[in-house]
Amino acid sequence: MADPVTQGRQAYQRRAWAEAVTHLSTADREADLAAADLARLAEAAYLTGGAEAAAEIWERAHRAYLAEGAVPDAVRYAVWLGFVLFQSGEHARAGGWIGRAQRLLDEASGLDCVERGYLILPAALGALYEGEADTAYQRFAEVTEVANRFGDPDLRALGQLGQGQALAARGDVVPGLRLLDEVMVAVTAGEVSPIPAGIIYCAVITTCGKVFDLRRAQEWTAALSRWCADQPDLRPYRGECLVHRTEIMRLRGDWLDALTEVRHACAHLAGPPADPVLGAALYQQAELLRLRGEFPRAEEAYRQASSWGHPVHPGLALLRLAQGRVDDAAGAIRRVVREAVGPLERARVLAAQVEIEVAAGEVAAARAAADELGRVAASFDSSYLQAMAGYADGTVRLAEGDPAAAGAALRRSWVAWQDLAAPYEAAWARLRMAQACRDLADHDTARMELDAARRVFQQLGAAPALARVRELAGEDRPPGAGALTARELEVLRLVASGASNRNVADTLVISEKTVARHVANIFTKLGVSSRSQATAYAYRHHLV
Repeated sequence: MADPVTQGRQAYQRRAWAEAVTHLSTADREADLAAADLARLAEAAYLTGGAEAAAEIWERAHRAYLAEGAVPDAVRYAVWLGFVLFQSGEHARAGGWIGRAQRLLDEASGLDCVERGYLILPAALGALYEGEADTAYQRFAEVTEVANRFGDPDLRALGQLGQGQALAARGDVVPGLRLLDEVMVAVTAGEVSPIPAGIIYCAVITTCGKVFDLRRAQEWTAALSRWCADQPDLRPYRGECLVHRTEIMRLRGDWLDALTEVRHACAHLAGPPADPVLGAALYQQAELLRLRGEFPRAEEAYRQASSWGHPVHPGLALLRLAQGRVDDAAGAIRRVVREAVGPLERARVLAAQVEIEVAAGEVAAARAAADELGRVAASFDSSYLQAMAGYADGTVRLAEGDPAAAGAALRRSWVAWQDLAAPYEAAWARLRMAQACRDLADHDTARMELDAARRVFQQLGAAPALARVRELAGEDRPPGAGALTARELEVLRLVASGASNRNVADTLVISEKTVARHVANIFTKLGVSSRSQATAYAYRHHLV
């Protein structure tokens, strides 16, 4: 039988990360590992979720390389240690290790090595995160030049990744995405080592989402899923993979499967150790629950996402709109739009602002938001953005009293959503088209459009959207329900979702005493005597 070091190296080569950790750790307890084996152990520990242990081992590898006089290798692992510490939130320690790496190279004057390229990465990333896209592009180009000169595939991929992200950030989306595709070819071909590969997968998919290129995001998410599946022990990146898959599934209308997937993502990311990406998973869960009308659970998920540092708008603002709290929704979305920087970030919240301002009766503000969204869509080659802009324009034209122009804009939006295989968004376009046809006295077409939207919303389980269909169809409320006030209907829907009086009070920002009074009034008006009977009544008569 091979000795533990050999077994560990073999497991490392097979990317059996947990096995590599077991064997190399055993060997390290018997006798201190050499620097190269410490580096292998650190990487394997990191990839199995042991970031804290990995940091300690990388520090040992750094010192072992220094003892061997291998300054470039010592610098490389000081840089990786800095990156890992930065990701875990230890910014001061991270800066210290990056500074040490820089000092070592400065002291080794005349030493020309690829690690000088790695040391450009922190400044390049800083420029990118600060929104200085031109500066970031230039620094990443320097990284790529060093990588090409020394033939380092990891550094080349990271440099090209940064260049592609910088191009997309400054509005050169098409060349930026082409460069990212080229990076992904190297990753999927296995030319890039696992940690840089995982970073690149997640960064590319995130960038595709930011520029609304959903087809690319879906394609690379599928590739990430396969990459994760080939490494069963892998812990980092798997959670991001599940979150990205959830986003795609939500868009495609696979809501129940998406809810299952996002629960898996939350369980995976909750650790230990917990992963900050958990905030993104919780936000996706909140969005699905909101669309299904499970408002108390959605609100709790938004709150949890916020506690992990993830932005909760526009989702939470749209939840307030669905709850009838229009003033709260408007106040929130206006603040978020004021603070949003960059056309793509603003596009995400402008679409929600249109819906909320129309509901608030602020048609001029809705028109300004729709026009800005239209300008953003015109400057980016994105079918998704164009579909959003068309829907927003049609919605505002309806509010402005121009149903003919609204119908034309909404039909273009519907075609775009259909092409993107986004059934929920396409159904909303048809619902708005029904409004336009009704205003034009084309009642037959209006009924057909409403029926088509209803079928999709029923398949998805989109309860709030179904309620809107019934409202537009003029369907009578059942006996008793017509006497309920708007607030009592809100309370009934929350009760039917399983919310306690405390949950209802927290959601609607009213006292428990007020909730109890509403519940008593609901019982009286509906002729029921318990929450379960009220819930059954609400579902039987399609009030939720």
